[in-house]
Amino acid sequence: MKSRTAHDLRTTRWAWKLGVLALVAALAAAGAPVSAQSPRDRFVFALSGGPDTLDPHGTAATLGFMVMKSLYDTLVEPDDEGKLVPALAESWSVSPDGITWTFKLRPDVRFHHGKTLDATDVKATLERILDPATRSPRRLQIGPIRSVEVVDPLTVRIVLEGRFAPILAALAEGWGAILPADLVARKHDFSTKPVGTGPFTLGEWQRDSFIRLRQFDGYWIKGQPRMREVFIRFVPERAVKVAGVLSGEFDAVDTIDPDDLPRVRANPDVRIIKQLTSLVNVVAVNNSRGPLRDVRVRRALWHAIDRKQVLKTAYGAESVPSSVFMDVTSPYWVDLGDPYPFDPERARRLLSEAGYGAGLTLDLVLPQPYQMHIEAGQLVQAMLAKVGVTARPRVVEWAFWLSRVFGGGEYDLTVIGHTGKLDPEGRLTGWGDPTRNYIRYDNQKVVDLIHAGRIISNPEHRKRIYAEALKMMTEDAMMVILGTTIRYVAIGRTVREFRQVYAVDSYDFRKTTK
Repeated sequence: MKSRTAHDLRTTRWAWKLGVLALVAALAAAGAPVSAQSPRDRFVFALSGGPDTLDPHGTAATLGFMVMKSLYDTLVEPDDEGKLVPALAESWSVSPDGITWTFKLRPDVRFHHGKTLDATDVKATLERILDPATRSPRRLQIGPIRSVEVVDPLTVRIVLEGRFAPILAALAEGWGAILPADLVARKHDFSTKPVGTGPFTLGEWQRDSFIRLRQFDGYWIKGQPRMREVFIRFVPERAVKVAGVLSGEFDAVDTIDPDDLPRVRANPDVRIIKQLTSLVNVVAVNNSRGPLRDVRVRRALWHAIDRKQVLKTAYGAESVPSSVFMDVTSPYWVDLGDPYPFDPERARRLLSEAGYGAGLTLDLVLPQPYQMHIEAGQLVQAMLAKVGVTARPRVVEWAFWLSRVFGGGEYDLTVIGHTGKLDPEGRLTGWGDPTRNYIRYDNQKVVDLIHAGRIISNPEHRKRIYAEALKMMTEDAMMVILGTTIRYVAIGRTVREFRQVYAVDSYDFRKTTK
């Protein structure tokens, strides 16, 4: 793919919102009917799976942040173009040396339990994330914070150990959600009883079934949220999603399988949004397990898998292949072409050189909430079999995948998508250090490059540094990169302002109406 194409994808990535929302607004104004199953003040959304926790500091799972965006707020947040804009902090300044960041908080912001937001809440929140006892998966992303100081009730000062270019982006991610200091001090259970400043409060949560969010009347943005209730059903099954959106039971569905598109498009009451995601879908390879320690074996996997065919079949014909661990919509993406083209014969030779000419057997773990990953895994299994690699698939529940695969490294291969981040540091931190990445990838030079990228503020210099790191990661064949996928979202024709947060794929229901 040419660089110009990647640029075009970046510049048009969010254009679908404007066009589709204008269209549904026009349809609504023309008197489009409203589904009897779902009244106007209640939005019903079908999501592929549910959160593992409602504590924003206790997870790295995208499904969790898709829900928690409605319960919590951050100091800053991205707009539709990715620019970081004020949220709980109405303004900020930074010292000339880039070490001291001072945030001025909005007055009269309330938490769900009634406490007024002040600087002690920011201090308690950041110290909670940094506390090893919290075991936050994202602790190291704000690790350079040396201290958090309360200047006055509405002013907080963050002092860094040194320059850290991604600090604002880190604070804007979902795990930077601000919690109330009084409940933090009391060791409140945020995992099941979330309390934030977000637009909705928790009404009811039945794990693996649904979550009900109720409008927070005291939200700091006047007139928002516009819906009285958001009801999120956890629906991994393709057929149930399709039936629900066609009948009007669901106002929106997070993903529609490409094979179901003709049927959904035939219904005039449903619209399809085609969106290039920020995901990087991969066949992850546990670099610490047996034969997978050998780069020749890992390169053989690349040559054995027809990556374009896997993308086209499992994720949609318009998905974009890539060979680096960065989404093609990112300004930090680099085009390495196809360094390991589909070549089963070359794969067999590499396996033979590594001593596995007679074949080998690998464990292939596939996560249950994601049917597309399961389908991709089945294709990978068949392709590997043709070069003498027996991949034994195991379909596991999402909680198991998070704890035993992502957390415990109990796998050889797994198929998964890595969600986008607001800064490349968010995607790359920990890679190269086998104690800090779930594939146990080990390369100190990559660690050093990523560290260099985080302390340089000049974007062009950072691009060059990260490009070198990305190239090295691909040369090591640390895992098989498939590419960035297309997502098809189905929404009712009267729905307006159905929004996804730039790059990170969480949902913002504050302005949603129907």
